[in-house]
Amino acid sequence: ETNISEEKAKGYFHLFTSAVYFFPIIGALISDFFFGKFKTIIFLSIVYCLGHLVLSINPSLLGLLIGLFFISIGSGGIKPCVSAHLGDQFSVKNNFLISKAYSWFYIAINLGAFFSTLITPYLLKNYSAELAFGVPGIFMLLATFFFWAGRFKFVHIKPYGKKIILEFLKADTCKILIKLFTLFLFVSFFWCLFDQTGSSWILQAEKMDRNILGIEIISSQILSANPIMILIFTPIFFNYLYPKINKFIDLNYLNKISIGFFLTFLSFLVITIIQELLDLGKEVNVIWQLLAYAILTSGEIFVSITCLEISYTHAPKKLKSITVSLFLLSISIGNIYTSFINFFNEKDDGSLILEGSNYFLFFTLLMLLVTISFIIFSRKISKADILLQN
Repeated sequence: ETNISEEKAKGYFHLFTSAVYFFPIIGALISDFFFGKFKTIIFLSIVYCLGHLVLSINPSLLGLLIGLFFISIGSGGIKPCVSAHLGDQFSVKNNFLISKAYSWFYIAINLGAFFSTLITPYLLKNYSAELAFGVPGIFMLLATFFFWAGRFKFVHIKPYGKKIILEFLKADTCKILIKLFTLFLFVSFFWCLFDQTGSSWILQAEKMDRNILGIEIISSQILSANPIMILIFTPIFFNYLYPKINKFIDLNYLNKISIGFFLTFLSFLVITIIQELLDLGKEVNVIWQLLAYAILTSGEIFVSITCLEISYTHAPKKLKSITVSLFLLSISIGNIYTSFINFFNEKDDGSLILEGSNYFLFFTLLMLLVTISFIIFSRKISKADILLQN
């Protein structure tokens, strides 16, 4: 067990998360150039399982590094392939269902995340690291088997090989990819804040009263609030909230993202206030952090599901996985921002540049600036340019 400072712990966490969302580019290239989405998903899922195996049999520092390396390759590599593979199952006849399919896809992901963020910390605290890492690996192996079992029911798109290079050279393709990547660079700042739920928010929860209805929760279990809220909020948003908002403003892709950015700003404003109270020695119940989770989760639905849909529906036909990986790359870039900030935040003598509530205030103001900039950016896009309008 290696003891490191909180700032370095946050830095390493976001560095690993960045790696997970960098490898989608590699997975997408392997998929579209060589093996196709289905075979790539199967192969990299096995690599994913191998990472959990290493962690479960050797939970030392070396085992941790090797295991997480395999997990980052496997988990990251399959992400764009799975998303694009889902879109491949639709044709012109049922294409109108794709938005609903991606919302259910997102629900399924978060259902798994809900159970894992509840069970894994419990197994780690009450049993062992071997069991905590092993159980998710077993479930991943089962998921891989069930996916393989459905191989004859799926629509399979063959890899395009060298044709992809020609596709990249097309002027229209370059134009689309540049526009999407510009959009996703703005979105990277959303992830810069959002993924701190797995680092700085947990460290804040450690200092809070975590007693809810007489039950003392583990600080890392608070993460389960996000996926369960996704499960509850997503159908409400799509079936009720979106139609209501659409009566007052055109709820196109850009406006959805703008709203999501503003909600993210509000969530960190709540977190900043909580930290200020903690800095003053006040006792704050973790239920107030749940309020911030509710606001941030709402922002995630407006931003993440929208970008997932954009990255498939607006992608060039032969570059579906690669375009989805561009969206996932925005998550990687956002986590690099956070990682660097945390590494540079700690001085040589151990003191911090941004400490206490000032740390969260920095990100709050950053998100406000990004939100204003994005609104200006979105207004400059001509209404005649329907690329980013749904």
